[in-house]
Amino acid sequence: MTAAASPSSPLLTTPLNALHLELGARMVPFAGYSMPVQYPAGLMAEHLHTRQAAGLFDVSHMGQLRLVGPDAAAALESLMPVDVIDLGLHKQRYGLLLNDAGGIIDDLMFVNRDVAQGGDIFVIVNGACKHGDLAHIQARIGGRCSVEPQFDRALLALQGPQAVTALARLLPGAAKLIFMTGAAFTWERADLYITRSGYTGEDGFEISLPASVAEAFARAVLAQPEVQPIGLGARNSLRLEAGLCLYGQDIDTTTTPIEAGLNWAIQKVRRSGGARAGGFPGADSVLGQLDGTAALKRKRVGLIALERVPVREHVALYNQAGQPIGEVTSGLLGPSINQPVAMAYVQAEYAAAGTLVNALVRGKSVPMQVSAMPFVPTRYFRGPV
Repeated sequence: MTAAASPSSPLLTTPLNALHLELGARMVPFAGYSMPVQYPAGLMAEHLHTRQAAGLFDVSHMGQLRLVGPDAAAALESLMPVDVIDLGLHKQRYGLLLNDAGGIIDDLMFVNRDVAQGGDIFVIVNGACKHGDLAHIQARIGGRCSVEPQFDRALLALQGPQAVTALARLLPGAAKLIFMTGAAFTWERADLYITRSGYTGEDGFEISLPASVAEAFARAVLAQPEVQPIGLGARNSLRLEAGLCLYGQDIDTTTTPIEAGLNWAIQKVRRSGGARAGGFPGADSVLGQLDGTAALKRKRVGLIALERVPVREHVALYNQAGQPIGEVTSGLLGPSINQPVAMAYVQAEYAAAGTLVNALVRGKSVPMQVSAMPFVPTRYFRGPV
């Protein structure tokens, strides 16, 4: 993701801009928007509050669109190595738009909102990619379904173990959702669509709503005692602890899903031997890497530093003999575990958990160990036990 706009580009604002300023947010350029990086409490407090209670994020810079028509699901499936056709009503899934080499154009979330009435696939893409994604989708499948951008809608994320308690006071039906499902709601006569998902590893919700009611709804959520406003800084540290990729850092057009360790996002029906195997851009390369017939030269791994030294993106990694083997893509001190954590790409032979590598930080060698992810256990709500 290209975080900052070019110096000559005027920054856009979200419908919550006035509220951010009222709350004392420090605003920064991000994906062409002026966005809150943190509030007066600071990144550490915001991060821990989300893990312990509930945090409200403004993610209205992200792109929302609809694919409408009886062929919409099959059309979208032709662009991704993902099962779209069989997705149930109001079920959500993670997807990957690929280029013809199997590189990742963007990662996204999509929901099947209508089976019986002719097709309605609701898609959320990354903010810095949304115009390119829209052009790509229109060019590839615009003749098979209607591609309708909804970039004027707001998007909020309410995350944390007490998110359901807070949201249920405003919308009691939201508590009935489980992880990766969605439903339509009405608030103050406005149409909302809410999914139980998010980018923190915690239970939570993403709320699509008209810009005209976004500030009033955000104020109503923030009035709940469990909820505090959270900025981009804590959003980044939360997602890294959860082992989730940031587009533009951990995945991009040079990365295949298999290199990124996103094998789980490719359902059996789209794999070699499946009923609808292949048929997506870069299928030969991606499926070859998946089934082992094509060499996998590098892999995304989690790393934990063995010294209390944060290791940031672009830091080079070396093996015990001092030979270069990879590079860090994301890294920071994990507030929840109080240890430096990172994600990186390393040569495939160094990807096993427990492997020791060294990071070169300001001329100093910092020992790190390959670790399973997530670094903090996820707490998604998958239904009553």
